[in-house]
Order: sequence, then structure tokens, then C-alpha cells
Amino acid sequence: MVQTIGELLPFAARRYGDKTALVVDGRSFTFNELDALASAFANGLVAAGVEPGDRVTLWGPNSWQWLVAYYAIAKTGAVLNPVNVMLTPEEVEYIVKDAGACTIVASADKAPALMDMKGNTGLSQVVIWGDKSPAGATPFDQWLRGARTFTPRPRKRTDTGAICYTSGTTGHPKGAVQSHRALVACAQGTALMQARTTADTVVSPLPAPHVYGSAVYNASMLVGATLVLLPRFTEEGVLEAIQQNRATIFDCVPTAYYYLLAYPKLSSYDLSSLLRCTVGGQTLPAAKSLEWTERTGGVPVQELWGMTELCGPATGNPHWGDNKPGTIGLPMPGTFCKIVDVDNPDKEMPQGERGELMVKGPLVMDGYAGNDKATRETVRPDGWMHTGDIATVDADGYYTIVDRKKDMILTAGFNVYPAELERVLCMHPAVALAAVCGVADEAKGELAKAYIMLKPGASASGRELVEHCRQHLAAYKLPRAVQFVANVPVTGSGKIMRRLLKDVDDGTRAASEQRQTRAG
Repeated sequence: MVQTIGELLPFAARRYGDKTALVVDGRSFTFNELDALASAFANGLVAAGVEPGDRVTLWGPNSWQWLVAYYAIAKTGAVLNPVNVMLTPEEVEYIVKDAGACTIVASADKAPALMDMKGNTGLSQVVIWGDKSPAGATPFDQWLRGARTFTPRPRKRTDTGAICYTSGTTGHPKGAVQSHRALVACAQGTALMQARTTADTVVSPLPAPHVYGSAVYNASMLVGATLVLLPRFTEEGVLEAIQQNRATIFDCVPTAYYYLLAYPKLSSYDLSSLLRCTVGGQTLPAAKSLEWTERTGGVPVQELWGMTELCGPATGNPHWGDNKPGTIGLPMPGTFCKIVDVDNPDKEMPQGERGELMVKGPLVMDGYAGNDKATRETVRPDGWMHTGDIATVDADGYYTIVDRKKDMILTAGFNVYPAELERVLCMHPAVALAAVCGVADEAKGELAKAYIMLKPGASASGRELVEHCRQHLAAYKLPRAVQFVANVPVTGSGKIMRRLLKDVDDGTRAASEQRQTRAG
């Protein structure tokens, strides 16, 4: 069976051969074709001096070249270093230096910055895919003309397979060191929890560098599913891909479901092929999950949860089992979870009580690259890892995320969790999307403010939404301000960036629609 990521694509080619593996940018590739291209590129990497354990950075948008490079790098025994396509050259230069990358493979739009970067870092090789490759860089296609056979270099399961950098919400990002064991276990767990098989066609606009995205495409290779990889999320693009490819699975983040449910033409598409959907990255309010199921004729949304430090999803609602909207489901096989006191991790909390979620098992990172202090603060000597997420567990062993510990709003000594408020706000029939953050208040320290996107043609006042919340939440949890907006800031993977909500301009909607309501 597959032990390392470098063995994954050759395994898939042997088992699934000429079945379609990938559909992207109007092209399709069989497992054999994809493996042959990865082998040719691996030969190019080796000829350029890439050795096992070397770091190779991968920077560009979703494309067939991205996946070919990913599996080629893994075949050589080098360490994958995928970076967010939305990062600036300055941010990428920091990661290249921090990871100690010797080679970078990137799309043509990144080339000008990379040629300047090459002289400031340890990069010895810049490989560019696309129409134009500047002087001093190697054209991606040049390496595809070489021999299309390559035996993956042997690596141990405990060897480093990838270094993936966190989003860096404070200071510089940290590189989570992921073993081959963790990468493969994540793919296996993802396939198992959603019962993915060779009969599935998967539509995914998830960014390829993101750990949720990698779990999806690695699971697809493992089981022989056909992956329809979209360059980016758009409502029309997703719905057309599902309809045209008769997709059975759709994977994405909560904001995608918000936008799809608010899309006026949703009902005009034939989504009857869908059997199940997944959502991760942030909590999807149960009301939105149930609305999706109702409007698609019974297609369940199976929520999962994970982190970069866990190589991807670590829990999920199982396909063959109870699906509980609003929960993140059960731990992946071999993974253990517990809820502990936020101030005393040695004290485990009773069932139903809130506390920090901690995780132990094969998915836990080996640490942060070159940062022993941060590693010690996150991973305990006994192997249990702090997640920073506040959660509960029910009698069936299903976990529910209350919120991120760092997103918690402290109002006059009371803890208010944005995700809880967002869940209730999304229950209102006029609300397409809700995002909540804390704003400074001289008297109470912080107050909760809600940023609301309404459904097309719908209307609601701030007071109406506050009264809606009052029916479901304690008085101290109510939003003290409501602002109506046309959009909210999101990350490259589609997560709502709560820390940037305060920068949302009141002018994002027409003047007649601007209204901000203070709650007493």
C-alpha cells in the first residue's frame, strides 16, 4: 500500500490506468498520462540537482501544471513547499528563505518577481509554466520532453513530506512540518469518511496549496476518482462543472455555500448527480447546511475540520453514519480528540462543556520548521496538540466548534463567540452571509459587531436582526452594531478574515442601503 506521497501517483496509474484522473482548464488527463508527465518533470528536477530532503517551493494558481509539479517533487524525495497563490513576492521570499528552498516552480505571472528574488535567496533554479519564460528561468515544458519513466526515490514514512505555512495572522507565518505518514493518513481518512470511490467525480475550486485542497486531490488519486479542478470559485463555474461532469461530490468552504445559496440561477442547474458535499475551513451554520440540502433535493453537507498543523481534515461527519449539521463530526481513524480547560490543559472538561480542542495521532505535525519555541507551545511532550479552537463534545462523540480562541470577544467579562452569533444570524431568512468580530468599547472592553450580506431582493433592518438574535441568545451575546455590506474580506482559501472586518467600508452598498444600527 502507499507509504509516501511520492508513491501515490504511480500507485494510482498502476491501479486505474487509462481512467480519467483530472479535468482542468478544458483538458483531461488519465492516471497514466498524469504519472508520465510527473515522471518527466521529476527527471528534470533531478538533472537540475534536486536531492532527497531538498525543499522545492510551488507557487501558482490551480492548473494541471501545479499537480504535475506536486507529484514530481514528491517522486524525487524532495520536500514539498506549496505556497498560497495570493501571497506577495515579499511574503514568498520570506517563506523561501525560512524553508531553505533550492528550487521554485511557478506560473508565468510570478516570473518577474522571482528573477529578482533569486539573487536574494538560496534559489538555484526557477522553473516557469505558461506562455513566456524570462531569461534565466527554465521553461516548464522543456522538462516534459524528457524520459517519462521515473522510479520514486525511497523515503521513510517518518521523513518530512511537506512544509506548509500558516496564514500568518500575527507576525511571520510558521512552517508546519508534515511527515509522509501524516500526508498519506490524511488522504486515507478523507476518502474513508466521505466513502470516496473510483465511481466518484469530484468538483473542487479549493486552492491546491491549501491542506483541504491537498486532502481532496490526494484522496482522489488514492481511490481513483475523477477530479474536476476549477481555477477559482465562481457560482456559475461551480454549477456548470457539477452539471456538465455529472459530479457526485462537491468540496468547498462555507463562503461558497453562502454565495451559491444566494445565486439567483441556482435552481436552473441540474445538480441531480450530487450525492454528498463537504465543507471545511470555517464553521458552516446548520441553517445554511440544511438549506443547501433542501434546495438540492436532499444532498447532505458533511462538515469536516482540520488545520495546517494537522495536514488537513482531522475530523468529519461520516457518509455511512449520522450526519449532524453544525458539528465537525468524529475523529479520523487513528486520531484522538479531547476537550480541556482553556487555562489548564491537564483538566479534561465534562461532556457538553466548552473548552479547548486538543488532538493526538498520526496527523499531528512534527513541529514548526526552525521554531522550537512555537513547537513547544503547540505540541506537548505527550503528543497532544493545542488547536486554539473552543469546542464541545456530545454523547455520541461528535465535536462542535464554538469558535477560535483568538477570535473570542470579551464583553464586560463575558465570553462571546463570533461563530455562535453567525450561526444564529444565518437562521434569518433574509441573510445570505454573516460575519462577526469584536470592536473596542470604553465601558465593556469589546462589543460584537455583525457584518451582513442580504440575499438578492431580501430586506431586513439591523434592529430586526438583533431582535432575531434575542430570541435565541443571551442578552450579553447580542450584536451591538449591524452593518450591511456587499462583501467581506476572505483569504485565498475562502475563509472570512474577521480581523479585517473593521476595515470594511460603509460605502460597499449604495447610500440608500447603508444603515448601521446600535442595539441598546
